[in-house]
Amino acid sequence: MDQIVIKNLFKIFGPDPKKAISLIDQGFTKEEVLEKTGMTIGVNNADFSIKRGEIFVVMGLSGSGKSTLVRMLNRLIDPSAGEIHINDQNITAMENKDLVKFRLKHMSMVFQSFALMPHLTVLENAAFGLELAGESKAARSKRATEALSQVGLEGWEDQYPKQLSGGMQQRVGLARALAADPDIMLMDEAFSALDPLIRTEMQDELLKLQEDSDRTIVFISHDLDEALRIGDRIAIMEGGRVVQVGTPEEILQNPADDYVKAFFRGVDPTNVISAGEIVNTNHPTIIKTKKGDIRSSLELLNARDYNHGYVLNAKRQFLGIISIDSLQEAFENGRSGESIEACYLPEVNPANINDNMQDILPEVASKSFPIPVVDDNNVFKGVVSKNRFLKTLHKSDINGHNESGSEHNESAAQPLQHAL
Repeated sequence: MDQIVIKNLFKIFGPDPKKAISLIDQGFTKEEVLEKTGMTIGVNNADFSIKRGEIFVVMGLSGSGKSTLVRMLNRLIDPSAGEIHINDQNITAMENKDLVKFRLKHMSMVFQSFALMPHLTVLENAAFGLELAGESKAARSKRATEALSQVGLEGWEDQYPKQLSGGMQQRVGLARALAADPDIMLMDEAFSALDPLIRTEMQDELLKLQEDSDRTIVFISHDLDEALRIGDRIAIMEGGRVVQVGTPEEILQNPADDYVKAFFRGVDPTNVISAGEIVNTNHPTIIKTKKGDIRSSLELLNARDYNHGYVLNAKRQFLGIISIDSLQEAFENGRSGESIEACYLPEVNPANINDNMQDILPEVASKSFPIPVVDDNNVFKGVVSKNRFLKTLHKSDINGHNESGSEHNESAAQPLQHAL
């Protein structure tokens, strides 16, 4: 379900936005509009939606418009044209007093700078937004204490910001946003000022917090590794335009243009593309009955010219793999009346649809059959074969992700090619 819907959104910095938008409609570029009018295009006709409960990352180079875009979502910057609908309300049409109430109830923001009050304690800083919202001292203290505990700062309530490390100060900023219990959290380069190790810790903290929440997070970043690590979907911006929106896998496999390709060049696709993205759903399956018929299973595989079949229960949960050889052996030895379980191949480890290609590489490379792929409830989703694995790597190469002959893809493909 979409929680944020952005329609034909523009931001022009200058005295006559309509004139600039008219030139854009005529096909003039950002640079040409600046030259003709002296006005700068911040955001150019953004049109996309953000789902409830997802971490949506907006990324691009400096000047691409990503921070301008996120500040329009809570109208810290007013749009020049277009609409923003949040929870089915058009916030671009709201009067200021209604907008303030809407922000306090539904939205929080975490900035790159920690923006802590040096004269307030950690607890008081975490409760500051609630104080502005008019919460009682007891209520805001309780909620701020809970938020600090969520981000690992229990016991630090009475300290002052100068007594904390940079990472701890950013945790206070995050706790301040969480204390308001917002539907939507906007995070503008929130971790970019932190050291790499602390930054990774904060990313992990964010993912952990999101596990049990349906909060929507809009996260601005210029760091591709960060976007790939935390983003459910990513929007790539260039020169004010939203060039492409999609999951990391979708963008990696089908980049919209050369700009997006350049962004993803050097990314190892085996760390990004999941088993669920490359699964083949057409492989034959056999539903296990109470008696389990070896003869009919053998006939089925022979008729469809497959060497292996995937046995499921009535709920389509994966049980095991049978082969022409294992069925034939049982049949020739007079065991055709036995349960089909006797013909299962040993040491079969199904992949989860969320496993990435790097995770499943050893299993794909070592097995003579396509490996089964299941969801979190063990429901069979299909198979991944060596051939499909290699085709995916080859497609990534064609799309320009490994033009320099990166060792990543070669090292992934090598054991597969040995196994073929």
